[in-house]
Amino acid sequence: MRKKNLPAEQPVVAREILEQAKLSAGGDTLRRPAAKCSVCASEVVAPTSNEQLCWVCRRLKISAWRDSDVQINAQE
Repeated sequence: MRKKNLPAEQPVVAREILEQAKLSAGGDTLRRPAAKCSVCASEVVAPTSNEQLCWVCRRLKISAWRDSDVQINAQE
């Protein structure tokens, strides 16, 4: 027995519409360049941060400030 030749299937959604949907869904990540942390060079930087620090380095900085404030108060 021979297989029947199936007719070519037509796409359900036009190619142009698919391309527009892909661009609109992932457009934000493509346009914005990835900012790197100035300390550890990690690519995850908070979008509202003006310090260019990742969350780990930012927390370490805050902890260091707290420790230095405690030491200054102890010396007085």
